[in-house]
Amino acid sequence: MASDIIHGLKRSRAPRSRDTIPVGEAGRVEAVMARLAQADPDPKAGLAVEDPFRLLVSVLLSAQSTGPTVARVSDALFAKAGTPEALLALGEDAILTIVRPVGLGPSKTRAILKLCAALASEFGGQVPRTAAELQRLPGIGRKSAEVTANFAFGETVIAVDTHVFRVSNRIPLAPGRTVDAVADGLAALVPDAYKDGAHVWLFRHGRDTCTARKPACPRCPVADLCTWPEKTA
Repeated sequence: MASDIIHGLKRSRAPRSRDTIPVGEAGRVEAVMARLAQADPDPKAGLAVEDPFRLLVSVLLSAQSTGPTVARVSDALFAKAGTPEALLALGEDAILTIVRPVGLGPSKTRAILKLCAALASEFGGQVPRTAAELQRLPGIGRKSAEVTANFAFGETVIAVDTHVFRVSNRIPLAPGRTVDAVADGLAALVPDAYKDGAHVWLFRHGRDTCTARKPACPRCPVADLCTWPEKTA
């Protein structure tokens, strides 16, 4: 499941247009989140992250690759070296040999080495604990930083991947024309009590129910709160 969530990060696509659309009603957002929380009261069960560094590397490996492949390659890589310093010592050729199955091997190898160098030189080999600091690392954008901060350190930020972006615009919750606009809107509108699990709830809702094609509106737990004009009875 964690690898599925990591895999979902890379696929967000937002149309290029004006930055925002007017946000939805705060009360309805809270009602939607309460409904999703009631259906899934422990969203992070089984998703505990013991190694934030491994999560960061997995994020880098996930571009244009499947979750199971990323998991297998991550296992092989961290069996050889489990710290930024150890991966730097392992070297480019050895890393490339291991990560090649995920695709884009040379570029991902360089990204891993740049990440390791930055962690070693700027953070003493430790992964920073906040999304803001994580975004200072090479190759780590807002979505990746917020997933890491939320899953590894419990920071109450809401990462917006392709599923979260679609759900937020479709219901709508905090609609926006860009991923950043949706992320900012959700941060402002989702009550603090729901922020820790919000990414998982919205991710699963988009993956399992509010899908891109043929959304399962008849079994949607928030159908009565949704104003999407194309929803089915």
